[in-house]
Amino acid sequence: MSNLEDRKVLLEVKNMKKYFKVGHNAILKAVDDISFKIHEGETLGLVGESGCGKSTTGRTIIRLYDATDGEVIYDGMDVHTLNRTQLKDFTRHAQMIFQDPYASLNPRMTVGDIVGEGIDIHGLYKSKDRQMRIYELLELVGLSKEHASRFPHEFSGGQRQRIGIARSLAIEPKFIVCDEPISALDVSIQAQVVNLLIDLQRKLGLTYLFIAHDLSMVKHISDRIAVMYLGAIVELASSEDLYEEPLHPYTKALLSAVPIPDPTIERERQRIILEGDVPSPINPPGGCKFQARCELVQDICRRERPVLLEKRPNHFVACHLVK
Repeated sequence: MSNLEDRKVLLEVKNMKKYFKVGHNAILKAVDDISFKIHEGETLGLVGESGCGKSTTGRTIIRLYDATDGEVIYDGMDVHTLNRTQLKDFTRHAQMIFQDPYASLNPRMTVGDIVGEGIDIHGLYKSKDRQMRIYELLELVGLSKEHASRFPHEFSGGQRQRIGIARSLAIEPKFIVCDEPISALDVSIQAQVVNLLIDLQRKLGLTYLFIAHDLSMVKHISDRIAVMYLGAIVELASSEDLYEEPLHPYTKALLSAVPIPDPTIERERQRIILEGDVPSPINPPGGCKFQARCELVQDICRRERPVLLEKRPNHFVACHLVK
């Protein structure tokens, strides 16, 4: 996005940490000192292996979790210092689409009541206007008003995710955390849901944090992509730059595993196979978090944690070896 820097910063995460107590004395460092900005109308993709802290990042931003340290600045307000009244106002502007479209929908409520719940909580529409708004939202996501009287179990996975999207849009938010919204869906349905999100962004001027582990789909929807490893962001760049010239060894390994539709190129290209497992976030290594799996590791990587620095124009990397 060429004019991204000209846009207002809607959300800024500053040195955010989210730790969990595990057992008596252990601390699990799910999110360990991350910083980034999201501009109005932008989609920032957040990718990484399972367990790297992506979903915890999204839930902490939206304040489903309280941050252990750091700041989340939304439209000039620190989200983690808001009182109950201010927090209710914040939730009008920031919503979440969850990974599992069935588990996140109350099976005892009709679709109309699920979509209308936020409208009722915030007192946005009454009686007939409320009903018309629910019908409008269902049609906006590709469903019909006849679906309002049905229950979640009567729908397919893709349709249930559309209901979840309609619910998130009901109170007219500006910012939405999409927490792996396609990972539980059939491959044939995933592209439809992603295209719906892109269409809604254009129509409604939405801003997204799009969390996923499917790098090909993330490239399709994202303006910029942040790569996360063991609670830390190791690379942040535009989607084009990240795919054309990945700089961090971990990003290179991730991208080498993305299939290419050309069978000739797919056969000939070299995959980077990472040895070993992701270290435990309860006892992460000192220095660079990726050191145990990196073929290029040097002494400085074991001693000092690398800082996310701009190594190319608008291309940030946390690696001692990238100059």
